[in-house]
Amino acid sequence: MSPDPLPAWLQPLPGAEQQRALDTWATNTRGIPGGELMERAGTGLARACEARSPDGPVAVVCGKGNNGGDGLVAARLMRLNAPDRDVRVLLLGDPGELRGDARANLERLPGAAPETFAGERLRGVAVIVDALLGTGFSGEPRDPARSGIAAINAARAAGAQVVACDVPSGVDASTGEVLGEAVRAEQTVTFNAAKPGLWIRPGKQLAGEVTVIDIGIPADGRPGHADVGLVTEAVLAAIPRRAAESTKFSAGSVLVAGGSPGLTGAPAMAAMAAARAGAGYVTVAVPASLAGVLAVKLLEVMQVELPERERALAPEAARVVLERAGRVQALVVGPGLGRAPDSLRFAREVARQAEVPLVLDADGLNAHAGGHLRDLRWRSALAVLTPHAGELARLLEIDSDDVARQRLRRAREAAAAAGSIVVLKGDDTLVAEPDGRVAVNPGGASALATAGTGDVLSGVIAALLAKRMPAFDAACAGVFVHATAGRLAASRIGPDGVIASDVIELLPAALQPSTLLPSALPPSGS
Repeated sequence: MSPDPLPAWLQPLPGAEQQRALDTWATNTRGIPGGELMERAGTGLARACEARSPDGPVAVVCGKGNNGGDGLVAARLMRLNAPDRDVRVLLLGDPGELRGDARANLERLPGAAPETFAGERLRGVAVIVDALLGTGFSGEPRDPARSGIAAINAARAAGAQVVACDVPSGVDASTGEVLGEAVRAEQTVTFNAAKPGLWIRPGKQLAGEVTVIDIGIPADGRPGHADVGLVTEAVLAAIPRRAAESTKFSAGSVLVAGGSPGLTGAPAMAAMAAARAGAGYVTVAVPASLAGVLAVKLLEVMQVELPERERALAPEAARVVLERAGRVQALVVGPGLGRAPDSLRFAREVARQAEVPLVLDADGLNAHAGGHLRDLRWRSALAVLTPHAGELARLLEIDSDDVARQRLRRAREAAAAAGSIVVLKGDDTLVAEPDGRVAVNPGGASALATAGTGDVLSGVIAALLAKRMPAFDAACAGVFVHATAGRLAASRIGPDGVIASDVIELLPAALQPSTLLPSALPPSGS
C-alpha cells in the first residue's frame, strides 16, 4: 500500500525516481522540450555562481549525463555574460559519450573548447561548479568520479567555493546517504524541488545553502506524489486552540509516568512542557519517595504516587498508571524512569495495555530494546517513539553508526516494525509513519543540544495528542514548535547558554505564527 498524499503543510521532497517521472511527464505529456528544462536549470545555476562570486576564475566540472548538461548551460551563460572572465569547462570523460540535450549544449558552448578534467586546473579558481553526478546517482562513486570529487574537495580546502548542481556528487538524493567520497558544497542549486538528501544527514551536512530553481514543470496534473516532505510553518494552523468555551479538560489532559532517584528533572520538564504547549490538565506519576521533590518543582501539575520496591517501581505501579490513563487523552512513559529491571517491565506493560495515545521516550524506549519493539504493533492507539540515534540503534539491535549513515531507512524500518510513529531526533529530525511517509524538520536549532530538551519534546507532542490531533500531525507540529522555541531561546541568550527550561518558557511564543512574534525567526534552512 502506497503512503497517503502529504498534507498541505509539508513541502514535497521528491526522490530521484519521482523527479525522473516528473521530468518525463513534463516532456512527454505536457510537451515541454527537455532542452527547455535544462536551459532553465543552467540559467539558475549560472546566476547562483555569479551572485556567490562575481569575479575570479570559474571551473565547471561536468559529467556525461544531464547533470553535466546543466553545467554546460551555466558555463555558456557565464561566458556570454562576462566574456573576459576565465570560465573553464572540465569534462570527466570522453566528450563523445554525451547524448541528447547534454550533447546539444556541448556543441553550443562558445569560447575555449572543453578540457579533459585534471585536478591542477582547479587551482586558484574562485568558484567550482560540481556537475558530475546527478540525482540518479546512488551507491559509492568509482573512478574517475571518485578522483574528481576528491580534487574538488581539495580545491575547496584551498579556498575555492563550491556550488553543487542539483545535489552534491556522491550524495544519494533520495536518502541523504553517503557511501564514499562526496562533494562538500557551500551552496546546492536544485531544480523543481529540493530532494530528501539535501535535508537529511549526512547529505544535509554537505549541501550547504539550498536554493530551489523553478524550471517550469507544471504544478497541475502531476503523476503520483512524494512520500517525503519538509515541515513548514503552516503546520501551526493544524493545532487546535483554546476557545472561549474551553475548560481545562477539553484543552487536553496529559499523564507523565517516570522518574527515579536522581532523575526527577526529566518528568518535571516533560510535564511543564505539556502545560506550556497547551494541555489544560497535567499529572505526573512518580515513585512515592520522590513526590516531595516534584511538589516543589511543579506548582501547576497534579501528582500520583506510585508504589515502589528497592528503589524501583513495584509491579502494582503499572495498574495505578493504567487506571489513571483512562482519564487522560495522552500518556508519556519513560522520562527519568531508570533502567532497573522492574521499571523496564513497568514501561512495557503500560505501553502494551494503555488505550490512549502514547509517547515513549528515554527509558521507555530502552525498555523495548532486545526484541520488544514489535510488541507495540498490537496497541489500540498509535504510539509516538522519540529516539535519538543511539536509542534507535538499541531498538533495532544495530550499531549507532548504521543509524547515522542511513537515517531515513532506519527510521522507516523502526516505524514499520513497531506499527508506530518514529521521531528520530537530530538537526534533521525525521517523523516516520509505518507506511513509509516521512516528514523532515528543517532544523537549525543548535541550542537544543543540551540535556533535557528531549523531555521537553515529549511533553509538547503529548499536549498536541491530548488535543486529539492525529499522531503523525502531532509529532510533526511538536518537532516544529520545539525547534522554533530553541531558536527563539538562542536569539535571546545565545545558543551555547540555552537550557531546557529556557525552551519551555518560549513554547507559547513558538506556537504562534512568525508574523505574530516580536521579531522574525532565524532562517531554518541548511
